[in-house]
Amino acid sequence: MFRLFLALVLCVACVPAFADRYVTRVRTSAQEDAEFMARTGRFAHRGTAGCREGIGYGSTPEQALRNCCYWGRYAVREKAVARGANGRYYAVVRYHD
Repeated sequence: MFRLFLALVLCVACVPAFADRYVTRVRTSAQEDAEFMARTGRFAHRGTAGCREGIGYGSTPEQALRNCCYWGRYAVREKAVARGANGRYYAVVRYHD
């Protein structure tokens, strides 16, 4: 009985370590993604929207938006800007396909 209990505890403890690899990510908004980049300082696509996405950064909100991939080439579906602790602005723009 103790071995069964121990095996169950170990299995439950290991689930969070592997869940990120196999669970579909929750869809986030452009604002949430911009705030994540601003908060962490990590400049990277999160890929949760399932559409064409551009990211950029700059010293002003306008510059951050202009630095996003595809800016001015596709119709904007959603855009957001957030200011990081480093004083830079991080932008995420999602486009219609």
